[in-house]
Amino acid sequence: MHWLEWLRWLEELINNPVTIQKLIATMVIIVAVWLARTLLVFIANRQFEDIHIRYQWRTYSGYAAVMLVIFLVGPMWFAGLQNALTYLGLLSAGLAIALQGPLVNLAGWLFIIWRRPFYVGDRVQLNNHAGDVIDLRLFQFTLLEIGNWVDADQSTGRILHVPNGKVFSEVLANYSRGFQYIWNEIPVTITFESNWKRAKQILHTVAARHGSNVSEAAKHNVKEAARKFMIFYSKYTPTVYTDVQDYGVVLTIRYLCDPRQRRGTTQAIWEDILEEFALCADIDFAYPTQRFYHNLTEGKPEMRARSVDQPYSARNVGE
Repeated sequence: MHWLEWLRWLEELINNPVTIQKLIATMVIIVAVWLARTLLVFIANRQFEDIHIRYQWRTYSGYAAVMLVIFLVGPMWFAGLQNALTYLGLLSAGLAIALQGPLVNLAGWLFIIWRRPFYVGDRVQLNNHAGDVIDLRLFQFTLLEIGNWVDADQSTGRILHVPNGKVFSEVLANYSRGFQYIWNEIPVTITFESNWKRAKQILHTVAARHGSNVSEAAKHNVKEAARKFMIFYSKYTPTVYTDVQDYGVVLTIRYLCDPRQRRGTTQAIWEDILEEFALCADIDFAYPTQRFYHNLTEGKPEMRARSVDQPYSARNVGE
């Protein structure tokens, strides 16, 4: 259809009394659906205190309202307009090329709705950006940012708007779905001279004090998640691993915790460690320092060097 013919058809359509009736009917339908959706959201806000449930009612009722308007108004306007639909089809093909980004984001929204890689309220990480999902729309979802310059995955206060199409090109990590817990580790370094066995026993006791309840809940949670994902663990209780660095013995506490409680549990565990170690005269924290080692008086007696004026003994003759 030539553009002049399109303009002529549009002029006739506007001057047609039937068109005026269709416009009035369209406005009535839109207003009625909007009022019904507003009333539905008002009732949901009165019935439910949970913010997440309120958000779901508000969001999904909006989607339903749009679909209902299209379903009611569409046949009224496009019945018998084969030429116009052909023109619109060609136009949409051109727009699909020009608006590739928004269309990819729309496809990403459909993927999120269908496959559910995350829900509103979940904590996710996409590439270098992490946060709690606080909104989901047709072209983007919104995160309340965590991490970045703030330690232990706490909120920065910034709002991140992420295009939905990123779910096709970036690795998405979900803290909240599937296992619902994360493994956190706290390294504690003590000096070589410290009683590391006693220190390890203390750390075991402290970790069990703060992680036993979570371990039981995680064990049940894994059984539920195993129905959908290949997730399995043989150990859920806190443990302590031993390692050695150049300035001391490293005892690492590994335990399960809720993603949003990582900093709180870390603080509680460290406070207990500081109190317990303060009562032990044979345990000292280690840190990078410079030390001069006197071989004649320090270390194991058998490994000390012999002084110049020390006579040979039967033990070191022949060495």
